[in-house]
Amino acid sequence: MSVFQRILPRGLYGRAALILIVPIVTIQLVFSTEFIQRFYEDVTDQMTQGVAIDLAFLMDTIDTSPTLAEAQARVAPVAEALAITLTLPAGPDAPEADLRQRIDLSGDTIIATLHERLPDLVAVDLTGGNRAVTLRFDSRFGPVEAEVSRRRMSAANPHQLIVLMVFTSILLTVIAYFFLRRQLRPITKLAEAAEEFGKGRTVSYRPRGALEVRAAGRAFLDMRARIERQIEQRTLMLSGVSHDLRTPLTRMRLALSLLPEDPEVEALQADVAQMEGMVDEFLAFVRGDAMEGSEPADAVALVRDLVERAGPKVRMAAVGGTPEPVEMRPQAIVRAVENLVSNALRFGSRVELRLTFQERSLRITVEDDGPGIPAERRDEALRPFTRLEAARDPNRGAGVGLGLSIASDIALSHGGALRLSQSEALGGLRVDLVIAR
Repeated sequence: MSVFQRILPRGLYGRAALILIVPIVTIQLVFSTEFIQRFYEDVTDQMTQGVAIDLAFLMDTIDTSPTLAEAQARVAPVAEALAITLTLPAGPDAPEADLRQRIDLSGDTIIATLHERLPDLVAVDLTGGNRAVTLRFDSRFGPVEAEVSRRRMSAANPHQLIVLMVFTSILLTVIAYFFLRRQLRPITKLAEAAEEFGKGRTVSYRPRGALEVRAAGRAFLDMRARIERQIEQRTLMLSGVSHDLRTPLTRMRLALSLLPEDPEVEALQADVAQMEGMVDEFLAFVRGDAMEGSEPADAVALVRDLVERAGPKVRMAAVGGTPEPVEMRPQAIVRAVENLVSNALRFGSRVELRLTFQERSLRITVEDDGPGIPAERRDEALRPFTRLEAARDPNRGAGVGLGLSIASDIALSHGGALRLSQSEALGGLRVDLVIAR
């Protein structure tokens, strides 16, 4: 995953907000840059050139006067008419160098334009109060001080347009996001309903939103209804098959119990018991406890109870994380762990269980000291009706190859998975039953 992909939001709301906000911010930046650098600077330059023409006329009037007194008399009425305060000679407060505020959008343009148009200009002070610009010139009668209103050189309060633009953009972005959220909410609701159904939970859902989202919602509801009907029909059918098979098996068991005990009768009785176990195991696989409701359950208590019933070869090794109730189908989880423990006891002499509570999942680990399963055959071991070579000895009580399949099916129905690996603690097989929280 690249750095760019890690920075991008992963949620639908975040990406939608990014799609909405990035173009608006880009447009605002481009517009602001163009406005400040082109329109605003051009306007400031034109207004400053007009003031520079007036100041140049006053300086020409001073320089062409024969005496200081005559220069003062000739320039005073003209400066008053042009709204320029002129001091000849300049006072001690006249600026010695160019001064401007640290943040002044048009200050550089004003100073540059004035120096370009007025060769006798010495300094410009833009820091005066009441938006006054103070200038100092050199003339034949000494320094000259002029004061001009800043409003004649640049637009008043240029930041107001930018503030209005930013405020309007934020307001429209919030409004657009509100309407976009109303369009995205049905998609998130559909995703939540599909995720919960994948975990074996049925939540209330009603199609809403745009036509395409409604169509997808109705298709999901139809699919969910068909799957639920198929599960119910399969469960009912196999319950009937199980009942029909149990009746002749019971008669066979009764008939064998009336026969004299000998090796052949004992072998037949073992076959009948194995057939009953196979029927129970097959029924548990196809049913998968799908009709059981989901509820918050104490996983630690369930596993401890199972360990107590399993005998001295099975022990609880550790509980990691913060134990808390987990949404699950308790009977299904107990069935899955029982199958894993039974499988471990079949091929090992010691079994350890561990529970690890993580932020988004619960991990139930079953480890044994048996021969394990080769890495290249672990995927095969999870397939239904698959019995590996080590499990084909009927003297070891092997079933029909559904133990791991049942546990895997239950894990998938809880939004998790069943993972096989080699146990580092005991050296045998390690099975991790992961449940999504």
